[in-house]
Amino acid sequence: MEATIPPATIPAAVQRAAREFGGAEAIAEPGGTRLSYAGLAERAGEVARALIACGIAAGDRVALWCPNGTEWLLAALGSLSAGATLVPVSTRFTGAEALDVISRSGARALFVADDFLGVDRLGALRAAAAAPDASGSLARLALTIRTGKEWAALLERAVATAPFSASAREAPAGPQDVSDILFTSGTTGRSKGVMSSHRSALAVATAWAGLGGLTAADRYLIVNPFFHSFGYKAGILACLVSGAAMVPMPVFDPMRAMALIEEMRITVLPGAPTIYQTLLDHPERGRFDLSSLRLAVTGAASVPVVLVERMRDELGFEVVLTAYGLTEAVVATMCQPGDDPATVARTCGRAAAGFEVRLSEAGEVLLRGPNMMLGYLDDPAATAAAIDADGWLHTGDVGHLDAAGYLTITGRLTDMYISGGFNVYPAEVEQVLARLDGVAESAVVGVPDARLGETGKAYIVTRPGRALDEATVVAFCRERLANYKVPRQVEFRAALPRNASGKALKRQLKGDPDGR
Repeated sequence: MEATIPPATIPAAVQRAAREFGGAEAIAEPGGTRLSYAGLAERAGEVARALIACGIAAGDRVALWCPNGTEWLLAALGSLSAGATLVPVSTRFTGAEALDVISRSGARALFVADDFLGVDRLGALRAAAAAPDASGSLARLALTIRTGKEWAALLERAVATAPFSASAREAPAGPQDVSDILFTSGTTGRSKGVMSSHRSALAVATAWAGLGGLTAADRYLIVNPFFHSFGYKAGILACLVSGAAMVPMPVFDPMRAMALIEEMRITVLPGAPTIYQTLLDHPERGRFDLSSLRLAVTGAASVPVVLVERMRDELGFEVVLTAYGLTEAVVATMCQPGDDPATVARTCGRAAAGFEVRLSEAGEVLLRGPNMMLGYLDDPAATAAAIDADGWLHTGDVGHLDAAGYLTITGRLTDMYISGGFNVYPAEVEQVLARLDGVAESAVVGVPDARLGETGKAYIVTRPGRALDEATVVAFCRERLANYKVPRQVEFRAALPRNASGKALKRQLKGDPDGR
């Protein structure tokens, strides 16, 4: 069931949450900050006043290069409350990559972590900007805040701005104004800045929360990165409109995650399939009480039916849902509570959040609806190429729709390969491989073949303590797939390269070191 009508803007959503959920816990950072929804609104307002005092104007862009945590949340909501536009930056980026998106976005302010995973982020950024071949400049930055060292000093500036002055900033922001610019993962080339409106960001979050049944009784362990739409819009904003408590996790660690589920009585744990596979296969899982888990939402990769079954039977989730979206649309389809494991695993659900879904003659998934992006930043040509004259977004994903309107993604147009004149969709092969005992994860790509044009190569990660060989894998596939779909090569890996949303980086597997 869809959630209620969302507020018009994200600052309005913060204020509504303060009124409706008041003393309910909004942020529960283990060993750190605990804030109610009323306290969250107050602290976000304090950040907004500080930014205004520092000269940040309505419409300015504020970049965030920090891990999941309270300071990211307050910096984001405070920036939006000051009338600014968010530019989240991937914590996986190098200094040069971060410089590229910060420069292209025209950011006027930057929140950056002091040190994360042993990297001096600001130092790396400045070094990249000073390099002879720098791909951007920091000249537009008027304000840089290290979230640890300079956070307190920033907040001291709040006293220079009266609360009513900060509140006035929220009024000019309309539902169709740009709330954020999220850069795509770059799986098909250089990342593009996707501009979204306040209205669409909240609408998809509200739809997601409604289908998942989120309430103020839930405690949501957010392991998906805040810089990604899964962590930001299906995480932070979904909690904001439902009153669920946010438990941010900067880096996924299975032991720490299981300890938090037990300690914090976590009920909601969305993530990529690899997260659940890691928990299921962990040798210490039996030590932890995971009985509080209620809802899992996954996607971003092929989901084996057996994984959904194990998530329900062994991890104890009452509801397991899959969903489909992309940065340009966030949540386009989603399964429904009550859908059987095969439906959940083999489909991405039905149209959600106001979207229409249809397929082109080539099988490409096309989307249309009120919650699409506003366009690509400074790239009208790419925007026109992505959204046709009738308003359909061309996703680049290939799939099929069943009679009930459930969508199944079979791959990307760029992933499909032709073997002996037949189209092969890797997702179908990966679904079969998931049934082979001992396979934890797999990724299939097409590789050149002198006779057939291309044949499949399977990259496989085995489950702990299991051993497989190429002959076993090929024989298993021959029993279940047409000959042209059977991988001719198998390579075993300790792990698959993945982007922040959990997608296997197949361009890297095919030999492109820069492929994302």
